[in-house]
Amino acid sequence: MTADDAQVIGLTLGTAGLSTLIIFPFGVALAWLLARKNWPGKSLVETLVALPLVMPPVATGLILLNLLGRRGPIGALVQNTFGAEIVFTWKAVVAAMAVMSFPFLVRTVRLAFEEIDPRLEHVARTLGANPARAFLTITLPLAARGMVAGAVWAFARALGEFGATVLVAGNIPGRTTVMSVAIYSDIQLGQDGHAYQLLGVSAVLAFAAILFSNQFSRWGGAR
Repeated sequence: MTADDAQVIGLTLGTAGLSTLIIFPFGVALAWLLARKNWPGKSLVETLVALPLVMPPVATGLILLNLLGRRGPIGALVQNTFGAEIVFTWKAVVAAMAVMSFPFLVRTVRLAFEEIDPRLEHVARTLGANPARAFLTITLPLAARGMVAGAVWAFARALGEFGATVLVAGNIPGRTTVMSVAIYSDIQLGQDGHAYQLLGVSAVLAFAAILFSNQFSRWGGAR
């Protein structure tokens, strides 16, 4: 493995981890709202969250490119406020990974909240616990396995993200080249052997993430 390979793997792990950390609190909050509350526009929000699952990733990347580019609403705001660009930088990689993995986090955590009997929270309140304390001491601990599983699935999805990433971040060596993009580039250049090496690393990382999620779920269930 070369230094360039190590840089690509490190960038992939770093951006995937950062994207998961960024979306985690928002995903948990939205999952709880979708699982426990009825409010106007709920169906619309559910549809918007699920869109990246059914839309072509390049279509999602095109939307992000228009939003995050210099002339886009978000990109222009960041440019004028901080003097920084998003597209074709590592920030664009994080944004693409976050958007594409967000539905996996929300769906998994939502199922965890839906499996908790609401009567447990009601009992806690009758014993004097306020809603916040009931949520922190009853709901969150019971949903912990689902939250961890959702984070791991989101991380694993981010590791393999390609379509949106290559469109909004490009393939700039040392800056935006992640494993999926490097594999595609190697195939295009006829460097199949190197592509298979990166494929093996990617498969091992994804396998380890899923194995951890499954083992954690079994351990939590046993407890």
